[in-house]
Amino acid sequence: MTAVLEKAPTRRERAVDAIPWWLKLLAGVVALYFVLPTLFVIPMSFSTATTFQFPPKGFSFHLYENFFTNPVWLDALRNSVVVALLASLLATVVGTAAALGLHNLQGRLARFARTLLMISIVTPAIVIAVAIYISFLQWQLVGTLAGYVLAHAAIGVPFVLVSVSSALGGFDPKLLRASASLGAPPVRTFLRVTAPLISRGIVTGAVFAFVTSFDEVVIALFLRSPALQTLPVQMYNSVTVEIDPTIAASSSVVVTAVTVTCLVLQFVGSRRKK
Repeated sequence: MTAVLEKAPTRRERAVDAIPWWLKLLAGVVALYFVLPTLFVIPMSFSTATTFQFPPKGFSFHLYENFFTNPVWLDALRNSVVVALLASLLATVVGTAAALGLHNLQGRLARFARTLLMISIVTPAIVIAVAIYISFLQWQLVGTLAGYVLAHAAIGVPFVLVSVSSALGGFDPKLLRASASLGAPPVRTFLRVTAPLISRGIVTGAVFAFVTSFDEVVIALFLRSPALQTLPVQMYNSVTVEIDPTIAASSSVVVTAVTVTCLVLQFVGSRRKK
């Protein structure tokens, strides 16, 4: 019996969750499809041509110089940063509070409230823009900083809600009872116990809310005014009205900034996890 077992051929071990080659190829094609526009825009931002031309002609920082010295582009960039910061802050506060409130709720009311908060993700942007424009006209918020912040915060709340709810999935409620038994008030319990444990979800949601606000153009087109318009609106105008190749430099700056931010957050998160 022992001899038979020794001569039996050993089977080649295979991974349980092996990814097939065709799925890897498909993922690579999809990734290339999303990255391909950037591979065209970034080289064009260093061109010496005065119009859109690929392959780029010559090498120059003229477009970047125009972007960082032109008051129109700088004002639009500043407006986008201010609006995105305020909108992401408001969306983070509201989304985190909503996630904490819905975490322990069950039943139809909780499902209805969660669906109501998430509806802006599946609603077409033009529908949301028209609804906001009609409402803000009555409230005299069109063309104001408060109008931009409220509108962009509304579309950023679902991203915070999803991120924080995911972080709360691994949260142990016994920690709250332990903190309360030691005499800590609810606010201190949140700051010292809950917030540190779900901080990755909060930061991730805040980043998504910031990027969503910074990149939003449909609602911004409805809310713009001669005194206040964001960078995406200026980029839209530079293509449809002015034919300004400076958009290549602005697009490269935005893509680089967003990519670096996401990579830094992922690197910090992986180090914390280790």
